[in-house]
Amino acid sequence: MPEFRNIAIIAHVDHGKTTLVDKLLQAGGAYRENQAVTERAMDSMDLEKEKGITIKSKNTAVHWKGCTINIVDTPGHADFGGEVERVMKMVDGVLVLVDAFDGPQAQTRFVLRKALEEGLRPIVVINKIDRDAADPKAVHDKVLELFLDLDANDEQFNAPFVYGSARDGYMMRDLDDERESVAPLMDLILEYVPEPQVDPSGDFQMLVSNITWDDYVGRVAVGRANSGKIAKGDRVFRIRKDGTRESCRVTRVFEYGAFASKDSIEGVAGNIVGVSGFEDIDIGETLAGTETVEALPFVAIDPPTVQMQFSINDGPFAGREGKHVTSRQIRDRLFREVKTNISIEVSDADRAGCFNVKARGVMQISVLTEQMRREGFEVLVSRPTVITKRDDDGNVLEPFETLYVEVPDEYTGGIMKSLANRRARVENMGISGLGTTIEATAPTRGLIGFEMELLNITSGHGVMSHLFKEYAPHCGEIPTRTSGTLVSMETGVAMAYSLSALEDRGKLFVAPGDEIYEGQIVGENPRAEDMSVNPVKEKHLTNHRSSGDGKGIQLSPPIRLSLERAIEYIAPDELVEATPKNIRLRKAILCPHERRRMQKRAASIVEAAATNKATAPVS
Repeated sequence: MPEFRNIAIIAHVDHGKTTLVDKLLQAGGAYRENQAVTERAMDSMDLEKEKGITIKSKNTAVHWKGCTINIVDTPGHADFGGEVERVMKMVDGVLVLVDAFDGPQAQTRFVLRKALEEGLRPIVVINKIDRDAADPKAVHDKVLELFLDLDANDEQFNAPFVYGSARDGYMMRDLDDERESVAPLMDLILEYVPEPQVDPSGDFQMLVSNITWDDYVGRVAVGRANSGKIAKGDRVFRIRKDGTRESCRVTRVFEYGAFASKDSIEGVAGNIVGVSGFEDIDIGETLAGTETVEALPFVAIDPPTVQMQFSINDGPFAGREGKHVTSRQIRDRLFREVKTNISIEVSDADRAGCFNVKARGVMQISVLTEQMRREGFEVLVSRPTVITKRDDDGNVLEPFETLYVEVPDEYTGGIMKSLANRRARVENMGISGLGTTIEATAPTRGLIGFEMELLNITSGHGVMSHLFKEYAPHCGEIPTRTSGTLVSMETGVAMAYSLSALEDRGKLFVAPGDEIYEGQIVGENPRAEDMSVNPVKEKHLTNHRSSGDGKGIQLSPPIRLSLERAIEYIAPDELVEATPKNIRLRKAILCPHERRRMQKRAASIVEAAATNKATAPVS
């Protein structure tokens, strides 16, 4: 029987996880001697390459000393934790990758907890020991403290450590060893990670932990075969989550190599394989060789904590750029996302053409929105709101998160003031190489938009990460934004003449030549209220001066918000319009007269409620 080792790599964002996979592939003979080496080969999505982060879990395989090592590359951001949780059933060990300067971060803690709860055996890789001010020995102690905090058992606590630099391609069992290659890490994986506990002679059984797509056969169910074997043409039973069974015929079996899947004669117990032949199979279902085989339990997925609304684009420029603009197309795309992203929930909203999307965090939803606009969709997205609960006594509970912030010392006062305004409670403060470290407990809704404020206060030097902690009693009102907006009251093309006058009133989001419509947000007003402006006004020809073309006007470059920053920036009565070519901010109600009527109506309702409360008899 062939030997297998199945491992996942977990690490904080930018700690070198994908670079390490590149070096393992290279050591395993994935490249010919004269072949150009691909950097970050596992980052297959355009967004992953652009952002420098892993978004989707992907698996590959390395052959080392006669053994097949299946490697699962997992995201390092907690918003994509669902990608991590579902792959834990496929592996028997994890590589915990930690930066030799930063040490274990919040996202590492989140994923490591999941791995330890599953009983997986860790190997700790302290990476980037060549960095300035790197302190691998101190980081070693911090990792052991983290194991204690997460209730690791004795075997997990005594995990082996390796030190090295993934970028430079070397790993060492001891800091005094020769810096040659990643072979010591490969040998340690064979030595320490156990073989899969499987039954090669039993009936076929596999838990579906991932779904991929093949252009020829459609949906491919990916998982580790727990027993038996499977081949093309075999008849298997698909066991749904409700216990019902459906008989299917296998059309193809895949194994995973260095860079892509490949056809296999059969999939054997212990290996990670892909199986096709099912139209709508979902993650968490079981494939069984006979009717008597039982379903396998699926890992519990943490529930989402934030929600937003996606709706059709009803603006004046709707349909100009996108191919998919109808509510039916948007609905189909969102529900298709649920099939492969189990941490997202989608439901129909009360009004037509609007859908509720629940997720782990703002980044997860912004990535989904960015994918949709690149696919040719036009959508409107609202500001995120948190998902609340009620306890047994009827009190409202909201999600709270543990926040970790590192800032230079001179900015600590400004950050502390910002945290206080956002109802955060500081738990601990310390000193790091960057300056001051702050650990705080903050409501999730208080962290929406905080990263943008952190970057502004610290001139881009602040670093933050956060992790869901618990549901706790509602902590009161939190101001969402202290500034107002400049809202266009006309439709047309932005003119340099009019924008030069508006620049004195605030920061601009548009440049001369941009197309603008009534109700679009064109800038930020330093004062709290919104201001209606006319950015399309031209300099008219008179008897005393020529119209001119605005060439003599000098404007500051406009602020171009990314999709994620735009979603965090908007107020509850505003929307982000995401199209294939543009990201615009706008009011939910475009007409200024209608907005004014709605404000008066809301004010009268509040006043009536206050009057009724004041005149009500005391019981």
